[in-house]
Amino acid sequence: METHHIILSFHECATRYGLSETDVREFLELGLLHAAPDTPNALHEEPDHVALLARLHHELGLSKDSLEVILAMRQRLEQLQQELSQQRARVRQLEVFLRGTGPMLDIDLR
Repeated sequence: METHHIILSFHECATRYGLSETDVREFLELGLLHAAPDTPNALHEEPDHVALLARLHHELGLSKDSLEVILAMRQRLEQLQQELSQQRARVRQLEVFLRGTGPMLDIDLR
């Protein structure tokens, strides 16, 4: 799955997502957001990630420390789903091979 990153100023974060500059700076310090390398006071981030972070923080009232745990769990869940998909593909491939209906191919689905 391809990700799309944008450069977003702290002011744009406040306007679009309701995150204050203080929130954005704290999220940067926690590693929840990534600073734009060549642009001061700006983020280099996926819009969906910023929206999720803002929603969890504002709508659900989660603390910044809780957000770190939740996002780490979400990332791990996505990794496990990808691994499960790979294992299912390998099982299907093995079943086809065992039935004698096709060649065994070395497929990397990452």
